[in-house]
Order: sequence, then C-alpha cells, then structure tokens
Amino acid sequence: MKIELCSFSGYKIYPGHGSRFIKVDGKSFMFLNKKSKRLHLTKRNPRRISWTVLYRRKHKKGQVEEVTKKKTRKTQKFQKAVAGATINEIMAKRNQKPEVRKAQREQAIRAYKEKQKAKVAAKKPAAAPAKTKAKGAKLPKAAASGGKAPGRVGGKR
Repeated sequence: MKIELCSFSGYKIYPGHGSRFIKVDGKSFMFLNKKSKRLHLTKRNPRRISWTVLYRRKHKKGQVEEVTKKKTRKTQKFQKAVAGATINEIMAKRNQKPEVRKAQREQAIRAYKEKQKAKVAAKKPAAAPAKTKAKGAKLPKAAASGGKAPGRVGGKR
C-alpha cells in the first residue's frame, strides 16, 4: 500500500483516492481533490493558501516546541583601555588611596576655577570701552525720526 502526497496541498493520498494529472512535457502531478487540482492549474501559490501544508510550514503553524530553557551565558569580566587612558593608568588610579584622589580632584577643580576667572577678567576690560562707544554712536529711534511715532502703513486688515 503506497501513500502519496498531494502535489499542491501536501496532504496524504491513500490508495483509491485522488487523481493523477500528466502534462504534455511528461511531468505528473497527484492531487487529493478537484479543489487542489483547480488551484494548481490556475497557478496559485500554495504558500499563500492558508490550509496547505506549505503555508503552515512557512508561517510556523502547529509546530509543538519542546520547552527547553535557554542556557544563560555568564558575562566575562575583562579590562581594557578607555579612550585617553591606558590600562596601567586606570589601575594606578584605582589603587590610589581615597584621600590622595580627593586632594587631586580638589586641586583640579581649583585650577579650572582660576582659569575661568582669568578668562572672565580678560573679557571685562575689553568689553567696557566698546559699550561706551556704542551708546554715543546710536540714538533711540524716536529721537532720530524727529520725536514722532512711526506711521502705520496698510489698510484695516
């Protein structure tokens, strides 16, 4: 007893069932029923027809997955250099005592603040004479136009 598969749907065809279709070029197709044969002859894609085996395989329907826990990989710790600092420098900073690191941080902050103060002090004297010139050169709009408010142009809207 030979059980064949339908060329379109993929279902089993038992002896005494189905029909064989042979093309002119000699290719033979076995179909379970007229529905499968008609769909095949109208060149329908079995992967797009929801009841076929190919569709169910493509869209992962009816597959019973065995419940297996995924093995979680333990993250490995390793040390590498960061941009601007080598591993040796990082390790040296890590091994320093907290008091030394705190003193270095405070010193760096003081140096930065002094730098900012110097920058602000350099800007102030240069900016002060420029303001006095600007005040003398520019007149308010009302005084420049003769004391009148500027006239409005346009219609009601």
